Amino acid sequence: MTKARHSLKDVARRADVSVATVSRYLNGTLDLPEGTRGRVDKAVTDLDYHPNPHARRLSLGRSDSIALVLPDIANPFFSRLAAAIEFSAEAMGKMVSLHATMNRGDRERAAIDLASRNMVDGLVFVTNHTPTQDVIERVNRFARAVIVDEEVRGADVPRLLCDNRRGGVIAGQHLWRMGHRNVAYIGGRSDLGSTAARLDGLREGMKGIEPKCIYADAYAKASGRDLALKFLSERMGETALFAGSDELCIGILEVFRDKGVRVPQDVSIISFDDVRSLHLFAPAITAITQPVDQLGHRAIELLLSDGWNEPGFLQKTERLPVHLTERESVSDIGQ
Repeated sequence: MTKARHSLKDVARRADVSVATVSRYLNGTLDLPEGTRGRVDKAVTDLDYHPNPHARRLSLGRSDSIALVLPDIANPFFSRLAAAIEFSAEAMGKMVSLHATMNRGDRERAAIDLASRNMVDGLVFVTNHTPTQDVIERVNRFARAVIVDEEVRGADVPRLLCDNRRGGVIAGQHLWRMGHRNVAYIGGRSDLGSTAARLDGLREGMKGIEPKCIYADAYAKASGRDLALKFLSERMGETALFAGSDELCIGILEVFRDKGVRVPQDVSIISFDDVRSLHLFAPAITAITQPVDQLGHRAIELLLSDGWNEPGFLQKTERLPVHLTERESVSDIGQ
C-alpha cells in the first residue's frame, strides 16, 4: 500500500496556522514566535512532511537548473560538450536538463518550450543546422541564453564559438608547408557559418589557392562516406583533403580503406574537432583540435555571469582558440 504524502495544507492544519505562514517559515523568509515555531516543527515531524523541492524553487523565482538543447548525444563532440557543461554547472550549484533534438525543428521547439515552462535559470542552445525563425524567436525570449558552437543568425543572445576560420588557416598553412598545392575540402552544410569560415581559412592558409573541389553535407559519417565516393570519382590530382569534422573524416577513411586508398601515401588528410581517438588510427590522424571542455566551462560562466545588463552583452561573440595536433596523416611531398 502506498504511503500517503502529506501536503503543506496538512502541516498548516495540524499547526493551526495559515498555509502562507508555513510556506514562508519553511522557506526561511519568516521568523515565528517560539510557540508557533514549535507547533510547525512538530507538525512537520509528525507528518513526515518533505517540501517539493521543484515547487519550492519556483516559488522563490529560480529553478537551480539549466536547459541544454543540442543535436545528438551519440556524436562524441556533443556528448563531450554536454559532459563539460554538466561538470561546470554542478560546480555552480545547478542541474542540467538535456534535450537531444536530432536537428529537427519540432524537437527544438518542444525542448525550448519545456525549458520555459520549467522556468530554468538559463538556456544553452547548440545546433548544426539553420533553425527556423520560430525557434530563434523562442531562444530570444529567454532572459538568459547562450548559443554555443555554431552561429545562429537572428538570435539576440551571446555566442560562444571556436575560431573556425583560424582553424582553416592553420590547416592550410600545414598543408602548404608539406608541399601540397592541390587540395580538396569536405565540410558541413553550405548554409552553416562554420563550413564557410573553415573554407575561407583554408584558402588563406593556402596563400589564396582555391581548393580543387569542395563538397558539403551534414557533419556525419554517412555524409563522409558519400562525399568520399564522389571525391574519388571526380578526383583531379588532389594530394590532400581537409575534412570539416571527425565524423566526416571517419566516413572518408572507411571508403578509402574499402577502395584501397592509402593515407598519407595516396591522399593526405587533416580532420577538424579531434574529439575522436584519432591518435589510435593507423596512421594517426592530424587534426585541428577544438577546446571542447573549455567551451562547456565558458558557456556556464557566460550564462551565470553578472554582466547581462551591461551594454553590448547580448551582442557578445567569443571565439576560443584552436590548434594543430600534428600526427602521421599528412605526407611531405616537398614541392
